[in-house]
Amino acid sequence: MGEQFQNLVDMFEKSVERYAANPLFGVKEGGEYKWITYKDVGQQVKGLRGGLSALGVGKGDTVAIIANNSPAWAAGAYATYGLAARYVPMYEAQLAKDWKYIINDSGAKVLIVANDLIAEKCKDFVEELETLEFIVNIAGPESDAHSFAGLIKTGLATPVDPIYPEKDDICGLIYTSGTTGMPKGVLLSHWNLTSNVNAVHEVFPMDQTDRSLSFLPWAHSFGQTVELHTLLSYGASMGLAESVQTIIQNLTEVKPSLLFSVPRIFNRIYDGVHKKMAAEGGLKKTLFERTLTVANKRRALAQDNKSSALLDLQFKVLDKLVGQKIRDRFGGRLRYAFSGGAALSKEVAIFIDNLGITVYEGYGLTETSPICTVNCPDGQRIGSIGRAIPGVEIKIIPFESAPEGQGEIVVYGPNVMKGYHNLPKETEETFTEDGGFKTGDMGHVDADGFVWITGRVKEQYKLENGKYVVPAPLEEKLKLSGYIANIMIHGVNKPYNVAVIVPDVEMLASWAKDKGLSYDNDEALIKLDGVEALINEEIQKYGKDFKGYERPRKFVLTAEDFTTENDMLTPSMKIKRRKVLETYEAALNGLF
Repeated sequence: MGEQFQNLVDMFEKSVERYAANPLFGVKEGGEYKWITYKDVGQQVKGLRGGLSALGVGKGDTVAIIANNSPAWAAGAYATYGLAARYVPMYEAQLAKDWKYIINDSGAKVLIVANDLIAEKCKDFVEELETLEFIVNIAGPESDAHSFAGLIKTGLATPVDPIYPEKDDICGLIYTSGTTGMPKGVLLSHWNLTSNVNAVHEVFPMDQTDRSLSFLPWAHSFGQTVELHTLLSYGASMGLAESVQTIIQNLTEVKPSLLFSVPRIFNRIYDGVHKKMAAEGGLKKTLFERTLTVANKRRALAQDNKSSALLDLQFKVLDKLVGQKIRDRFGGRLRYAFSGGAALSKEVAIFIDNLGITVYEGYGLTETSPICTVNCPDGQRIGSIGRAIPGVEIKIIPFESAPEGQGEIVVYGPNVMKGYHNLPKETEETFTEDGGFKTGDMGHVDADGFVWITGRVKEQYKLENGKYVVPAPLEEKLKLSGYIANIMIHGVNKPYNVAVIVPDVEMLASWAKDKGLSYDNDEALIKLDGVEALINEEIQKYGKDFKGYERPRKFVLTAEDFTTENDMLTPSMKIKRRKVLETYEAALNGLF
């Protein structure tokens, strides 16, 4: 059995003591990464804890924050936990109306903001919030007693010892933006999150020499628990990415050994490497393709507990010529990658694995802190979401329209949330009579205990002919096409499926150039003769493993991607189907 922490304060204080001199966070400043140690962060937390206490923050109070990942974000979290208060994170990219709703619903007493711009945006509604007493600006000067630096100065002068909360004390609320309706505040206890961290210690061989490139938002449960809390508990370090756009560059600078990511990023790696090899052609492309072929042959033999000395030798040589050079683009040290947040395509997982980077896919939800199942060194089955983590039980509950052997995935364990804040009816509806959390995901468990997801219960729908469709797996598969950046399939009670498709304009522009076609802008580009036929070919090519009625027969093309800014994606990058359908309803109806 691995480390058994009692709460997040216990975990933080032990790590600061054990790993005081270790680097914890790296931030790029002046063109290079500069690192601060566990001891440095411990001092920040000590000061901020005292500063927040001076503002009247105590047990059961709420501190909210609007900021991207930063050492200040983490200091705010652990300082709040040390007062037995609740931490409520929000995204900088969220709409102001969402900030207002979350601050009000959570009853926040203190709001921490990243900069002057966010502080200014909040001025429009703060007077309407009855519980909010203070706004703390991370970018404010130390001379301002209510700035982040000012609070740390106050707290170091009048320090307050940390409170070690009870297991069932609420450590925070994470608001699930949801793909429909208003955000719901998920009440998570110290034991919910700490039990998840403890479970990781039982199944993964990480240590203080490990390092990640952090780009998953800590405002989301996956980034917060699996990366921030877990790596800190090991004494490991995190380099903070400048942005999603600079991930590849930052990988070479931070040189991570681990990567926590979502399928969208792995899909980009898959797409990017294939594009690069196709463009270079010649011997490089031939060696690349041979590397994948040999790797797949070795994998097939391994599944039957067989091996080939000749294939092993070939792979060793090819890996030095091809695999290592690709890994060098990711910093050269990357050995593990962890995928969560959505289903990872089996094709992409095998591809990354063939490059010499083992991808472990897991599964969870905000409501389960988040980890429920995981593939790990002692048990991996690519394409599955792994087996239940220690202490967690998975049951499959059949329902009327579920295929034989499948049903809704229901989770039991110490990781399951306390409920939805201020929503007793919704809380009651999401639990079974014996206390299981109904995930809303559909799947099955194989004979060896590996769990397989087959879709979302609520996203499953019937076509006019009575056949059931689960759109998400096909959408993810079609996005492997270099020409399809995003897609949403629709066909509820319709004679066939249709789709809204966002083409990859960069790839499409290259295609148009090869064809000698000219255009004025992206809207004109997607309307060029031949584009619809090209996209349809990609649908048939990448959707060949799906039934004919599942593939979209017709589609609408749009140059406007689904984003959080246009409210078509949640902050965790899930499609808001209702919003997309509302926006393109007339165009889609015109396809029938």
